[in-house]
Amino acid sequence: MSTETVMWVAVIVGVMAVVPAVGFFLLRRRRDRLRERFGPDYVRTVAAAGDRRAAERELLTRRTRSGPLDIQPLDPDARRNYADRWAAVQERFVNEPRPAVSEADLLVRAVMAKRGYATEDFAQQASELSLRHSRTLEHYRQAHEISGRATSGWVSIQELRQAMTHYQALFDALLGGDQRNCGSPPVVPRETHEGVGPMALPG
Repeated sequence: MSTETVMWVAVIVGVMAVVPAVGFFLLRRRRDRLRERFGPDYVRTVAAAGDRRAAERELLTRRTRSGPLDIQPLDPDARRNYADRWAAVQERFVNEPRPAVSEADLLVRAVMAKRGYATEDFAQQASELSLRHSRTLEHYRQAHEISGRATSGWVSIQELRQAMTHYQALFDALLGGDQRNCGSPPVVPRETHEGVGPMALPG
């Protein structure tokens, strides 16, 4: 075998060894970026898809769609107005926890609409929120689940309290407080109900 042939064989073998390593590096870097971008929603999407590559393709598509979103910041007057409305919802929670949770859901969606997020379809809301508020999206998912059950079935006072805390996490983020503490949790009603059924409280 000539020296030239040996040299070309060596080059080909070297390339074959390097290509997989480069591919693995690029895949790992893309995965790390997706984890950083979507946070807990990355784990949720992978678990729901049952296939990591399929889940990552979905997240990449979601990221690509982020361009047309026209998300606007709130002006100071709007922030103050929404903050005052949230304080009123928390006060109502003391005596009327279930209606207050429903009102919190409406208020969060009102802020979302004001900023330019989808508000009609929960799946679309979650998809858009994951692009900018991935760290608080899981709070919104849990609040939405509890709120849904509260409208038609039995839920405990503790669950309603958790829903308010979850809503507040996203509410603070939407008002521009992603780096702030989620705030104090709402006060639990003085009543000693073990749970709140459809007819237990007015609403």
